[in-house]
Amino acid sequence: MTKSGASFKVLVVDDSNTIRRSAEIFLKQGGHEVLLADDGFDALAKVNDYHPQVIFCDILMPKLDGYQTVAIIKRNPQFTHTPVVMLSSKDGVFDKARGRMVGCQDYLTKPFTKDQLLQAVQQFASVSQGAM
Repeated sequence: MTKSGASFKVLVVDDSNTIRRSAEIFLKQGGHEVLLADDGFDALAKVNDYHPQVIFCDILMPKLDGYQTVAIIKRNPQFTHTPVVMLSSKDGVFDKARGRMVGCQDYLTKPFTKDQLLQAVQQFASVSQGAM
């Protein structure tokens, strides 16, 4: 369990096995249930099947990039309020603005720390609970 005692279902979408595994370890240490997807299509299926409370999504992925993936997720009224945090090694103003345009709530630059990841879950999962 986390410091606040809440455990959340978190989806991590990244084509890098290293990033997915790091995030999984950090999130599980924080007491969260973790779902993993290696591309946008896999992410869409998992969002629909498991209804995660927070989604971390890489931007640069094959097939569907992170922007396209988030835009599709956010078009579904069922997931409009599901918080999405973009993950990227790029931290330019344009990238962040484009992420906001498709509906993401925040932006974490890779490599991220365990504390950054867990703090984002606490911040946004708590908000999504209130929206339900």
